[in-house]
Amino acid sequence: MNAPFYNRRSFLAGGAALLSAPMGLVAQASTAFAPTQTMRGGSNNYSPNAPMVEKLGEGFLMSGTVLKAGTGEPLQNVRIQIWAATTLGGEREPRNHGSVLTDAQGAYRLEMPQIVPNFGQAHAHLAYDDKAFKTVFLRPVMDSPRDTSLRADFILAPA
Repeated sequence: MNAPFYNRRSFLAGGAALLSAPMGLVAQASTAFAPTQTMRGGSNNYSPNAPMVEKLGEGFLMSGTVLKAGTGEPLQNVRIQIWAATTLGGEREPRNHGSVLTDAQGAYRLEMPQIVPNFGQAHAHLAYDDKAFKTVFLRPVMDSPRDTSLRADFILAPA
C-alpha cells in the first residue's frame, strides 16, 4: 500500500477547501464534543454524596445523556446528582436530592415531584462530581413552570 503523496500544491488545495467551507461547519467540527462548562449558580445548595435513588416522586422527569469529551463516546455507570425546589419543598430539602447512574448509552433519568420556581425561576441543579472526570455543575432553567420535563446533557473531560 502506498502512502499518499503530499506536495505544496496538494497542501494548498486542502487549505483552500477548508477556507471555503462555511464557517459554521468548521466551528462545529472543532467543538462537536467540547466539554460542558459549569454554569453560574449550579452548585447552589449542593449536598455531596446525595443517596442513590430510583425516583424521588412523580410528576416531573429529569433526563439527559453523558458523553466523553473529544470522542462523544457514551459514558456508562456515571453518577449524576440532581436536586431542585419541588412541591415537597426547597432545594435544601433532603427529599429533593438524589443520584442516578447512566446506562450503556450514557442516558440517565429521574422521576421527581414537579419542579417549582425558586427565586423567580423554575430550574434544576445537576452535578457530576466523581474523580474520573472534571467536576461540572449545571443549572438549566425551564421554559415554563408548567413543564413536566427537563433535559440536561453533559460532555465530560478527563480529570
